[in-house]
Amino acid sequence: MNCFIVEGGHTLKGKIEVRGAKNSMLPIMAAAILNSSKQEIVLENIPDIGDMHMKKTILQSLGLQVSYNDHMLNIGSPELSCFTIPAALMKEMRSSIIIMGPVLARLGRVKVTYPGGCSIGPRPIDLHLKGLEALGARIWEEKGYIVASTSGLRGTEIHLDYPSVGATENLMMAAVLASGNTVIYNAAREPEIVDLQNFLNAMGAKVRGAGTETLRIRGVDALGCCRYRIIPDRIVAGTYLMAGAITGGQVTVEGIIPSHLDAVVAKMQEAGVILKVDEENISVLGGRLRGVETLRTLPYPGFPTDLQSPMMALLTVAAGRSKIVESVFEARFKHVEELKRMHARISVEGRTALLEGGSLRGAVVTATDLRAGAALVLAGLTAEGMTVVKEIKHIDRGYERLDLALNRLGAKIKRSMEEESKIPDRQQNVNGKMIKTNDLPSYLV
Repeated sequence: MNCFIVEGGHTLKGKIEVRGAKNSMLPIMAAAILNSSKQEIVLENIPDIGDMHMKKTILQSLGLQVSYNDHMLNIGSPELSCFTIPAALMKEMRSSIIIMGPVLARLGRVKVTYPGGCSIGPRPIDLHLKGLEALGARIWEEKGYIVASTSGLRGTEIHLDYPSVGATENLMMAAVLASGNTVIYNAAREPEIVDLQNFLNAMGAKVRGAGTETLRIRGVDALGCCRYRIIPDRIVAGTYLMAGAITGGQVTVEGIIPSHLDAVVAKMQEAGVILKVDEENISVLGGRLRGVETLRTLPYPGFPTDLQSPMMALLTVAAGRSKIVESVFEARFKHVEELKRMHARISVEGRTALLEGGSLRGAVVTATDLRAGAALVLAGLTAEGMTVVKEIKHIDRGYERLDLALNRLGAKIKRSMEEESKIPDRQQNVNGKMIKTNDLPSYLV
């Protein structure tokens, strides 16, 4: 088992750049399936993360030719050889469901299982299936698989009951090859939706309206190759900013689109963080952390649910009380019990968490999902003594070597291979001896 050993008490300082957005890269990789030309698609600014490699494997299982080198993906798809996505791969990541739309549009048939991914609550796919049926697909279940088939997708009007990011992306990719015009109402407005639109249009699609509640798509006969650069990851950027703030440091996150973080900047400023926003950078300049009256997660342009966990870590050490309401995923408070191991004072009732700020102490904690893992690392940066974060495979899914990135800013984090049975609570195996994690020497970090 991989784990992080985090030594608390080090102030972060310096500059750091952000790679492409995971939540933009994954649907764009899926959209590459729609390329029927003999030329390759080239994607730039691709982070070296677990989810990218898993999606790469899924594309290869369908017959695509995919190679990755130096943060660049080359994807060739002259002939798809398979319309069935292996169940083992589907269960590894939630976003695998967005393969349905492009495979169905390209081949007229697709077969998938229900997707897996982080355990952050139910993620029903009924909006995906209803939308595909409206476009002319026939859908049924067959021995644990979802099968969709069509003799030809047809443009239509689709009204989403909720502005689901995944459903919006899936239906966009299906509709670009449908005959006629498609209008998607109550569409998700996230920057990643805009990025997908821009990529599809670079391939020859005719999509407009991304970033608003209404998407309009005129179907085309075929899509071709292009070269495209993924937008920077606003969630990773926000995590770095919160890492700087929780340590009382001065950190500049470079090469980003600051407007994508307007809600985050506003809430961090409410929490007492002094921020400077430039054209492509945001800097943490210091400040005195204080509690916030209410932080409520919402679809974009509201505060992103993916930064709720890191922001909670920040507020555990802020003076005063805070309230966090998680309105997107109902089971996204699993990190609370782990933070409480570090002496965080948090109580949860339903989708509301009440916090009383104070100091944290190092402990052995477990990353229950991607963003919860990042939150525990941030908590470890400010906690007294050592923190051991287990199950960091979740963190590696969405952060490119978070340990090395933060170490370049002055953190002391060591990646270690340990057997879970040898890491009892608040203890660590060092050279065959069990010692308290707070007593770990700094040379181990």
